[in-house]
Amino acid sequence: MPYPHAAENDVIVRVYAAGFTPGELDWPGTWTDRAGRDRTPSVPGHELSGVVEKLGYGTTGLSVGQRVFGLTDWTRNGSLAEYTAVEARNLAPLPADIDHTLAAALPISGLTAWQGLFDHGRLAPGQTALIHGAAGGVGSIAVQLAHEAGARVIGTGRSADRDRALAMGADTFLDLQTERLEDAGEADVVFDVIGGDILDRSAALVRAGGTLVTIAMPPKVRPTDGRAVFFVVEPDRTRLTELATRLRDGRLKPIVGAVRPLAEAPAAFAPATRTQGKTIIRVMEDRTRDRS
Repeated sequence: MPYPHAAENDVIVRVYAAGFTPGELDWPGTWTDRAGRDRTPSVPGHELSGVVEKLGYGTTGLSVGQRVFGLTDWTRNGSLAEYTAVEARNLAPLPADIDHTLAAALPISGLTAWQGLFDHGRLAPGQTALIHGAAGGVGSIAVQLAHEAGARVIGTGRSADRDRALAMGADTFLDLQTERLEDAGEADVVFDVIGGDILDRSAALVRAGGTLVTIAMPPKVRPTDGRAVFFVVEPDRTRLTELATRLRDGRLKPIVGAVRPLAEAPAAFAPATRTQGKTIIRVMEDRTRDRS
């Protein structure tokens, strides 16, 4: 691919580590631009950590040589490349003592969890949060954030996920394979990442005045006396900075699975190669950290 062009308010990032969503090859934005025009060949991946290489015209808030992490645009070439152009507002400064591999695992999962719980779910201390997929990428971050916020956390998932979810901060865990979802009891916020039947049945678990939040699909069944929200994660520099602070302090731990070189990125999308935790593509070694 040619070296990317830095448009107005863009930066060119030299990518050190990148994350991706396995299903993004099915997204229309992976293959077309905002006007719906074909833009193949396309570079997938929407999470990155790296160093600012160049500033576009009018770009402020970041500087050349600065370590950054964040999200690439949905309808432009993404992070699975040595260099990529990103709107500066989609990136946040990355502290020098955070590894690029960890940082690349945080943007989508971290922002999705934060926005789902607090921006859409309005979770408050003392309330109860029911989090589906509690040991997954988004769910595990949501469990940690809800626990830190002073909420009672009910996690769900498979039996093999129980210990991990409890270690992340869940107060109780419900095995969706062997236990009845309805036995979880009522919650002020139900955070769904699964969809389908689980999403439909979750509506009845929302306490009066509470919220059913999902990233899987628009809900067909709504709470009797509550809200239902379907959303897509949005970039947010302020929240990214707060997530980085938690990561640096050890209060937040993304689950990183396999770390693979850029040459293996196409194979990493194959279902047979998926592992526990988020797969990260290491694009470049951080020699600065090696020397420190």
